[in-house]
Amino acid sequence: METLPNLSDPSERARLSRSAIDGFFSIVQLWGLPVEIAAQLLGGVPRSTLYRLKSSAGTRTIDQLTRISYIIGIYKALHILLPKPLADTWMTRPNDHSLFGGRTPLEYVLQHGMPGLHQVRSLLDSSIV
Repeated sequence: METLPNLSDPSERARLSRSAIDGFFSIVQLWGLPVEIAAQLLGGVPRSTLYRLKSSAGTRTIDQLTRISYIIGIYKALHILLPKPLADTWMTRPNDHSLFGGRTPLEYVLQHGMPGLHQVRSLLDSSIV
């Protein structure tokens, strides 16, 4: 079993922050998301904070690192399950799965926040097994 990082330790959060932010921005770009949506995915940070993160991640909060972890997990699962073009558009395409009810997975996540990220990640992970 993998050992989870101790996110209550500021030095551990500092160590993970730069790579987490880099991965987050790469995924946001691949998904074609505007800055406003990216800011919402990080818990509603101001646009100015989001722009600053591109050049200097600083130490991210437990909440932000957890959100990014879910997003990276969703991205990874999609690329295991689907061909690349579909994997990169899945979050922004309407979906008839009962969880989404015809909305996009992104809309669902934005409405439900971290629990929504968790549910989407769990749905995709259960499809892999």
